[in-house]
Amino acid sequence: MLKKSKDGLKIWRDENGIPHVEAENRENMYWGQGYVHGKDRGMQILLMRILAQGRASEILDSSDKTLEIDKFFRKMNWAENVKEHENEFSEQDNLYLQSYCDGINKALEEKYPWEFKLFGYKPEKWIKNDCLVISRMVGYLTLAQSQAEMERLLVELVQADISKDKLEALFPGILNELDIDLIKNVTINERIVEPSTLWNLAIPRVMASNNWVVSGDKTASNKPIVCNDPHLEVNRLPNVWCEIVLKTKSKFMSGGSMPGFPGVLTGRTADTAWGVTYAFIDASDSWVEKCKKGKYYREDGDKWIKFKKREEIIKRHKKPPYTAVFYENDHGILDGDPHRKGNYLATMWAASKSGAKTLSAIFKLWEAVTTDEILEAVGKIETGWSFVAADSSGDIGFQMSGLVPIRRDGISGFIPLPGWKSKNDWKGFYDHKELPGVKNPENGYFATSNQNLNCYGTVNPINIAMGKYRSDRIADLLKEKNSLTIDDMREIQKDLYSIQAELFMNIIRPLLPETEQGDILKNWNLCYDKDSKGAFLFEKVYKQLYREVFGKNGFGETTINFLDEETGVFIDFYDNFDQVLLAENSVWFGEKTRQAIYKKALSTALKVTPEKWGAEQKFTLTHILFNGNLPKFTKFDRGPVTSHGGRATVHQGQIYKSAGRVTTFMPSLRMISDLSELCCHTNMVGGPSDRRFSKWYCSDLDNWICGRYKTISPDKQ
Repeated sequence: MLKKSKDGLKIWRDENGIPHVEAENRENMYWGQGYVHGKDRGMQILLMRILAQGRASEILDSSDKTLEIDKFFRKMNWAENVKEHENEFSEQDNLYLQSYCDGINKALEEKYPWEFKLFGYKPEKWIKNDCLVISRMVGYLTLAQSQAEMERLLVELVQADISKDKLEALFPGILNELDIDLIKNVTINERIVEPSTLWNLAIPRVMASNNWVVSGDKTASNKPIVCNDPHLEVNRLPNVWCEIVLKTKSKFMSGGSMPGFPGVLTGRTADTAWGVTYAFIDASDSWVEKCKKGKYYREDGDKWIKFKKREEIIKRHKKPPYTAVFYENDHGILDGDPHRKGNYLATMWAASKSGAKTLSAIFKLWEAVTTDEILEAVGKIETGWSFVAADSSGDIGFQMSGLVPIRRDGISGFIPLPGWKSKNDWKGFYDHKELPGVKNPENGYFATSNQNLNCYGTVNPINIAMGKYRSDRIADLLKEKNSLTIDDMREIQKDLYSIQAELFMNIIRPLLPETEQGDILKNWNLCYDKDSKGAFLFEKVYKQLYREVFGKNGFGETTINFLDEETGVFIDFYDNFDQVLLAENSVWFGEKTRQAIYKKALSTALKVTPEKWGAEQKFTLTHILFNGNLPKFTKFDRGPVTSHGGRATVHQGQIYKSAGRVTTFMPSLRMISDLSELCCHTNMVGGPSDRRFSKWYCSDLDNWICGRYKTISPDKQ
């Protein structure tokens, strides 16, 4: 039971199990938030830290798969290069952060998660550096990594002899200075078409989200409404979000917090509200390095420079330790051994040493009372996000965040360039005011859904993004009415209509055969509800289309099967592939016409017996530590759950395998805030606590499944 009262601090749960922290001042308030995170999500945050430190082999499991996970995190080095950032905090922020850590430690001192006793592990104290590491994990283990994977896929396609004109059709406008011969001579040690084991444990992937803000001119309450539904893996327990209410004598803040660092990432105060989605900024670049004898070449001065060598000793439970060796230079971490003569890729993520400014920005949200102040604060966050915001005076806006490298003119950052030429180096980072942003749009609303938002800034941080289908659908629904209500927003968050399917069906419908399957598709309402046989059949046709076009004419059957069945390439970046599939003519079609390709795909795909879409939309929520290995009767895992939605519907509903495990991307948390009232309306997959034997372990799951919303209010008892 979560209940604490000390020194003017009171912590209690409301009827939905949501923790409320009431304090006399902010320092005590953040102590209370840390205490809540330590009590309700202690297992989650400790597991995240173990993984970030590359210590899973030492503490949890000494298998070879776990060793690969440790090698990844040791390679990223997030847990070590943080000390230099401690001085970046203001005295006040440093005090708040330490207070938050003290709260976590008090909770863990009283009782640390019993799960770790099974492994013989007693946790070390939580320190400020751990918060910085968590912020990096959240920022990278999302689409930032997917962006890097797409750049690596380009290299692999070049080496597979995919022609330049096909590559241009797939990646239009971002292949300037692509040197085919140079890329073909690069030695790749890590290929994305080989199974990765990174996601076999507790790290949740943040793949997509919706958020939108509506002016009071278009609402029934005459005040702005902010909506947010981050799309994450929902088949993991606990949910990555921890809902909370923070309160002092003069102010409150409520919404979704991220266990492991303080503040609220998506939520509201009495004066403001904000929501967040992932922005597809290209903040990760690779360079080709000429290497020999442990050195890399630089054209300036015609010199060879020794790599910095970093050795990481990974302890393994009941096994000999493993020494991982990494080589680094000014372009990041090398994929290879520079003692073996050749060309290798060095890769850098812009926010690899981030954290302090991000946490300071989150602290600023408490102080903000206007939309301008919200957008100014979130703009300084170092990782890539798209925020919408509103205030009670009526202003609304949008701001993108993230460290976007300044590259020389004409260079997108998508392709690896020669590392030995200094002109290809980054020249710093753009100011957030140059990134996409909007204040009080004329139409009275603004929506983001991971689409290309470059047109709203003076620089272009995005190279490839998700399609705009979801944001277009949200916009269509918002412009239909001028007296929008909370109920309207609920319906939009649950919307299942696919504009993507509409575009494809305009081509498919005239080609359909006079069969049962053809009739079902012809009369399909383009909605991905779980009883829809049309959605089931359309997905079979859609997948067969990209197999026909990209498998037989390019990637090959083996690769296309892996990309389809074991990765998110066709999930994350379907827009690039759709541009080819929807084109009247494309070099990818070879000698065939689009009509012939579609007819062939229909002929193959529609041989299947029609089933309901829900037949392929079943998933089980598994415990992040035990990973489905405990008997069902223990109820650490829940389900199966049948959901609905597709890749391009507002209620996204993606289920696929990644690295051998089932992955789902759906609304993990739904939140609606009308600034005419003090509460927010939410539901989420899971519950407040990661304690299996707590009544709050999965207390909100039924609400999420049924589309019911609870209210979170600072005054609720």
